[in-house]
Amino acid sequence: MRLSRMFVFLVLGTVVAVSAATAGARITGANKTTTITFWNAYSSDGPEVKRLEKVLIPQFQKTHPGIVVKDVAIPYDDLHQKLVTAVAGGQLPDLVRSDIIWVPELANLGVLEPLDKTLPDFKSLASKVYSGPLATNFWKGHYYGLPLDTNSRTWNYSPAALQAAGLSSPPKTFAQLKQDAATAKSKGLYLYAESGTSGWNILPWIWSAGGSLTNSTYTKATGYLNGPKSVAGIQMLVDLYKAGELPNIILGGSRSIEKYNGISQGKYVSTLDGPWMFAIFAAAFKNTNIAGTTIPAGPGGSVSVVGGEDIVMTRSSKNKAAAAEFTRFMLSPWAQNQMARAGQMTVLQSLTKQLVKIHPYYSIYLKQIATARPRTPTPKWPQIDQVLQTEIAKAFKGDESVQQALDSAAKQIDGLL
Repeated sequence: MRLSRMFVFLVLGTVVAVSAATAGARITGANKTTTITFWNAYSSDGPEVKRLEKVLIPQFQKTHPGIVVKDVAIPYDDLHQKLVTAVAGGQLPDLVRSDIIWVPELANLGVLEPLDKTLPDFKSLASKVYSGPLATNFWKGHYYGLPLDTNSRTWNYSPAALQAAGLSSPPKTFAQLKQDAATAKSKGLYLYAESGTSGWNILPWIWSAGGSLTNSTYTKATGYLNGPKSVAGIQMLVDLYKAGELPNIILGGSRSIEKYNGISQGKYVSTLDGPWMFAIFAAAFKNTNIAGTTIPAGPGGSVSVVGGEDIVMTRSSKNKAAAAEFTRFMLSPWAQNQMARAGQMTVLQSLTKQLVKIHPYYSIYLKQIATARPRTPTPKWPQIDQVLQTEIAKAFKGDESVQQALDSAAKQIDGLL
């Protein structure tokens, strides 16, 4: 059966490669080379960049001899700023692997190509991907990209550290989380380590507590972000922090161990993270086994955040036909399968059943993503996220109460919405 499946993927890859090579020849013509630039934030400390540079791009260039792909890996925290700066300076690449939350902003700035108008086969490509990730590319009547990968955050932990903390299993509820955090502290360990106060970090706790960031139409935060259920979700984390049961990397503390290192050293038991964590540990922390389960459930259930990236084309690109070919290639079953092996969840409906066969850990992500929610789809999300980071940090520092911090955040976010 395994050989049969491999044969199918090889055949699919060959078909995609042959057809793409023919199209590539039409684009470039004889003896002409087109170079396209692809900015991305694939993790440099995991296998993602290596898979892209050593496997995918060489295969694409082999089947498209007239197209050269120049990939530029940029740390995630720097990519958004680099994009905004490039917009102002007119120095954008041909393609970007954009976080799903940036697409409305970039589209609203007028720098993205509407792919539903540019690609004659857009409907065919769109029909093969999941509707949720596809929807992250929609803005004011058009689709400005296609989904490239999807993910969520789950409760990832070290079974060895869990045992060292005197615990037999990870917490399933908020109540167990609080109890287990105290138990771990008594053993000199942190049960849970979180690395910031952005929406990506704290929204799972707000939603699982039964709260929300805004109303259902994304037009108002007051009464929702600062409502009693949202406050309770953040209050639980602040209480853990004040009790010395949460390391201060949540505030960027320089004396705390980074979360991956803390888990590999047995100092931290758990964190929330995406599927790339398993690939990173397999490559960089080979002596540390990790496992995953769903986020501890609160009154609102076990609710995580939808993540992922879209591939978008810039309007300023002078190589749109070549960029379109690389986009098609990256959404091919062969390329999606290859990146799944590097920790990227596929967006192709046809490959979902293959995910767990590629890596068993994908099963917990498929379960968690069933209840996961997206961050607010608005061009103002980066500003909203900055408000969350700044105001919620004040509650952890003790400068304001959780209620005061969320009251202030809600008022500011109302203005942005």
